[in-house]
Amino acid sequence: MPEHRDRPAGNRGDSLKSPATMPSEPSAERIPVFDVRLEEAQIEAVAATLRSGWLTMGPRIEQFESEFAAHLGVGHAVAVSSCTAALHLAYLAAGVGPGDEVIVPGITFVASAAAVRYCGAEPVLAEVVGQGDLGLDPEDVEARITPRTKAVCAVHYGGYAAPLAPLRELCERHGLALIEDAAHSPDATLPGGGERKLGGYGQSGTFSFFSNKILSCGEGGLLATDDEEVAELARSRRSHAMTSGTWDRHRGHAMSYDVVALGYNYRLDEPRAALLSARLPGLAADVAERRRITHRYRELLAEVDGVTLPYSAAQVDASSCYVMPVMLAGGGQRDAVRSLLSERHGVQTSVLYPSINEFTAYGAGAEPLPRCERVARTQLTLPLYPHLDERRLLRVVEALRAGIAEAAA
Repeated sequence: MPEHRDRPAGNRGDSLKSPATMPSEPSAERIPVFDVRLEEAQIEAVAATLRSGWLTMGPRIEQFESEFAAHLGVGHAVAVSSCTAALHLAYLAAGVGPGDEVIVPGITFVASAAAVRYCGAEPVLAEVVGQGDLGLDPEDVEARITPRTKAVCAVHYGGYAAPLAPLRELCERHGLALIEDAAHSPDATLPGGGERKLGGYGQSGTFSFFSNKILSCGEGGLLATDDEEVAELARSRRSHAMTSGTWDRHRGHAMSYDVVALGYNYRLDEPRAALLSARLPGLAADVAERRRITHRYRELLAEVDGVTLPYSAAQVDASSCYVMPVMLAGGGQRDAVRSLLSERHGVQTSVLYPSINEFTAYGAGAEPLPRCERVARTQLTLPLYPHLDERRLLRVVEALRAGIAEAAA
């Protein structure tokens, strides 16, 4: 079956070589940090939507919402234009408004905090557990609760579960809404399992279908919830708070509409929904392969000096393994290693994430977050995708080993 990718990923027919004999010149085949392949049937699902003549929100959105709600084990799924939009709607549904505060981890994509400001509220940045676990630290969260606190955002970093049990207990005790930022976690669970997927334990869970995510369609997001009122608010606000949509009027279910509140243009479209529905059946297999590759990385990296691996093998088995994070021992070494990997070995890497309190827009008046800042200076994200083969994986590990040694010299 033909394969389609967002970018070239080299010659798939290359024979295996020892990592010691891998080319390290800049002209060597580049290994991207992520690589998306689409199957012909998935492309045909989009093409069929284009041929249908109905491109805006309609039956394929409804189909995907039903499928994803069943996949998660929740009552409602509301598809929107991005995870950022989903976070904004989740905060609004939690009653977040001007003068309120939402506690957000310092290590997360900036959208987790920005969406708080969309509500007129202020994000309060909190520490992660540490280099071994990049989830929100419940003790630090509790220390930052004030009378203005309205919600807590638990980010499942890299597809690994945040400490939900203590965070849920804390939120219940203080009367706060728990919002799960599950952008990285479309098929992850709590370690040891659970009755549902991550994103189904808080008042709302939010998901991303951005191009480099595990289940991707280019741009897109979703709000999941068991609360019917939350779902109704999200459905209304995503389309200008109109009482009926274009699809309803097209089918003759409504002749006009009212606007009942301040709404937004947060709609997902039909081609993207069709692609998501076509890709959803393969999600579990993709995640299983990501877990296998992650375990293989961990086996090989355990022998590389200067590398610390966050999380445990049991946590890997529950994770969606969105990224392959490692921590480098030298605080000032990371950027030099990244440059060497790219320029000498053709290996692309990334950083997830800078600490939000160090951004210009969020740093004014922010307290230092030593653990987040240390993570931000030492974390390195290695290539990870389901079709990353053994030859390329070995090359990444050997390149990292060489890069660390050269940077330290």
